[in-house]
Amino acid sequence: MKTGTSMKCGLLGEHLGHSFSPLIHRELADYTYDLIERAPEEVGEFVKHGGYDAFNVTIPYKKAVIPFLDKISPEAAQIGAVNTVVRRADGTIEGYNTDYFGFDGMLTASGIDPQGKKALVLGSGGASATVQAVLRDRGVRELIVVGRSLENNYDNLDRHCDAELIVNTTPVGMYPNNGFSPIDLSMFPKCCGVLDVIYNPARTALILDAEERGIPAMSGLFMLVGQAVKAFEFFTGDSAEPDGIAKITRKIFQGTQNIVLIGMPGCGKSTIGKILAEKLGRPFFDADEEFSSMHGITPAEAIARFGEDRFREMEHEVLLRLGKESGSVIACGGGVVTREINYRPLHQNGVILYLRRDLSLLATNGRPLSQKTSPEALYLARKDAYERFADITVESTEVPELTADAMLSALSEF
Repeated sequence: MKTGTSMKCGLLGEHLGHSFSPLIHRELADYTYDLIERAPEEVGEFVKHGGYDAFNVTIPYKKAVIPFLDKISPEAAQIGAVNTVVRRADGTIEGYNTDYFGFDGMLTASGIDPQGKKALVLGSGGASATVQAVLRDRGVRELIVVGRSLENNYDNLDRHCDAELIVNTTPVGMYPNNGFSPIDLSMFPKCCGVLDVIYNPARTALILDAEERGIPAMSGLFMLVGQAVKAFEFFTGDSAEPDGIAKITRKIFQGTQNIVLIGMPGCGKSTIGKILAEKLGRPFFDADEEFSSMHGITPAEAIARFGEDRFREMEHEVLLRLGKESGSVIACGGGVVTREINYRPLHQNGVILYLRRDLSLLATNGRPLSQKTSPEALYLARKDAYERFADITVESTEVPELTADAMLSALSEF
C-alpha cells in the first residue's frame, strides 16, 4: 500500500505521547508523519502557516481548526468536526472528516447490526457527533445521547435500560486511566452489542464487561485504522488496497499487544521472556523485579514479612502498572493466577501465554512458596487458573531458544 512521496504530514493535538497514528501511517505510505503538539492559542497559526502538506486532527482541536479552513466537506459540515486537513497546490486549505468512514467500517467489522435497534451513545463531543451520524444512516430505531449536562445523563440511565446497542465516545477508561467504565452493563439486559472508540487499552473496562457477559463487542483500533486509510487517500489522491484496513489493524494489534507469560514458579518465564523480547525487539519486564523496584523489597522478603495475602495485594499494584504497557514482554510471578483480579490488567492489552513445564524440572531455590509446598500441590491448586487465564499454552523444553521459537509460532497463529 506504500507510495513514495516527499509530503510532510502529521497529527495535530494537545497531548500525543501514546498515539498509534505514526505506526499506522508508516504502513500506509513513505511520507513524513510527525506528532504535532500545540497549545490552543497556537492552532490557528499552525493551520495557516505550519508548513505541513496535510495533517490529521485529534481532540481537542477537531472543531477548533474549522474557522481557519477555506472549505470543509459535506460530512465534516454535517458532523461539525474536522479530523483531516489538506493544503492544496493553490494554497487553499480543505477539511474533511474521515472518522465517519472509520466508525462505519468498525460497525461492519464488528458484525453488530444497528438497524432497528435502540442505541445509547455515551458522550456528546466530536466523536459522538460522528457516531450519531453513522447510526442514523444505518437505521437505528431510537438514538439516545448521554452527557453529564444533557437531559439524558448518568444519573437517569434507568430510563433507557432497554438499550440494545451501546457506544462509548467518552475518554473514560482510556490510557493512562485504565480500568474505569462509564456505565454498569448490568443495567442493560437487552444489550446485544457494545462498541468503544477507545483503542488504548485494546480492551477497556467496558469491553471486558461485555466479553464477560457474552455480548459482541469491539474496541476502536479498527476505526482508527479505517479513518487513517481514508485520510491517506485524501493526502495522496491514491486508492488504498481493498483489504488494507483489516491487514493493518491486525498488524498494529499484534505489534502493540503485550505478550504476558504465566506459569509455575521456576518454569523459565524470565529466561525465555528475555529471549522472546530480544527476538521481537520489544521491552522486557520481569514482574518480580518490578515488584522490588516499586516496593523496595523482594517478593520473598515481602512474603516472609507480611504474609502471602498482603504480598498479593502489593503484587496486584505492580500488575496494574505493567498491564498498561503496550508492545512489551512481561514475565509474571507464578502465583498471579491465584487472584482473579489480576486477569483484567493482564488481558486488557495482552495475549496471555501459559508456559507449562514438567514438574520435576522446576527450579525452587529462592522461592518460598515452592519450598513450603510441593510443586505437585501448587500445580494442582493452580492448574485450572492457569488454563482459565491463558490464551495460548506452550510446553517448555530444556532448550530456552526452542521454547521461544515455539512461542513465536503459536503467537503467529493466534
